[in-house]
Amino acid sequence: MNPRTPETHLGDGELRRLIGRAADPRGAVVVLLIVILAAIVVLNPSFAEPGALMRFIQRVSPIAIVAIGQYFVIVSGEFDLSMGAVVTAQVMTAGYLIGEDGSKTVPVLLLMLVLGVVIGIVNGLATTLLKVPSFIVTLGTMLVLHGGIMWWTGGAATGNPAESFRQIGRGGITGLPILDLLPYAVLILVAVIAFAVWISYRPFGRTVIAIGDNAQAVAFAGANVWRTKTLAFVLSSLSATVAGVLLVGYAGVHPSVGQGYEFTAITAVVLGGVVLGGGRGSVLGALTGAFTLESLFTLLNFTSVPATMRDAIQGGIIIAAVAYSGVVFAKKRRRTPHSNVSPDSPDPPEQPSTTSAGETSPGETPAGETSSIQSTNGEDAVR
Repeated sequence: MNPRTPETHLGDGELRRLIGRAADPRGAVVVLLIVILAAIVVLNPSFAEPGALMRFIQRVSPIAIVAIGQYFVIVSGEFDLSMGAVVTAQVMTAGYLIGEDGSKTVPVLLLMLVLGVVIGIVNGLATTLLKVPSFIVTLGTMLVLHGGIMWWTGGAATGNPAESFRQIGRGGITGLPILDLLPYAVLILVAVIAFAVWISYRPFGRTVIAIGDNAQAVAFAGANVWRTKTLAFVLSSLSATVAGVLLVGYAGVHPSVGQGYEFTAITAVVLGGVVLGGGRGSVLGALTGAFTLESLFTLLNFTSVPATMRDAIQGGIIIAAVAYSGVVFAKKRRRTPHSNVSPDSPDPPEQPSTTSAGETSPGETPAGETSSIQSTNGEDAVR
């Protein structure tokens, strides 16, 4: 017997697992991001410089934050089409109420956060308690906010608020040895990511995914479905509020500043492997989708593709990503014909295992990844 045979077989198994992960929607978007970034560097080598990378991350920060907020809604099985209108409403609120008076910055920021919470509560309660589909609720909220903004402003730009407020989005820490500027927007994005990842591993994060997979089972297990979904909508509106604060820094105050952000966020989330209909996805997947999407648009700019093609490209990405995810998850279900996976769940349940130090328990997922929580009675979802 060749003593090297077991090693060869082990290597083949590792290779197959690596290929399988790369073919998974969440792995495929990482590969796509690397390829796009490499193409950008080839076309524009200065893009790889630390300062240029920081400016790129600063530019991506608003849409990445919005995508993280949209993730919590989509993974719960709902949609939030009001995010773009919330961004615009918050930008106009800052422009009108702060003006050139920097002393109003903190009070207006608090008011904007309260407004974001109120919008999220309205969307959540109308969806969960009044049983109105979230698509209709958030579409109505979008139209109400858009109409109110147009009535308030007459459809005209209002200039820029105080410089102290604008510095939140375009300023940063200067005098660093490698980076000339560490933007505040990047620091805010890091804080949002850390909070979103942390909350994903808390009972709320596990429950919101379980609700997207099987809301009835979670309700039978004793979890408060309407409260969890409402909180997801609140997080979505708050993320749009934070994005609006950042956009004021370099986009100015105009009624069209947040136009289309809701669809860009949905595209990023779907591209990141989050399943439409809920029950599967991760915060880091949504974040990767946002960076991949913006990297693609940057590459298209370098190749002189008209900006008017952006909407068409987003539509194509949504269709392709959903179709690809459907094919991949259908293959997984066919490979596990005797499992107790529900038709709405893309992946098989985790098998119980003995937990010891350093191991993952049945209700936990590896770091950086959040998966659907499978349980016949929903108890694992709310622990």
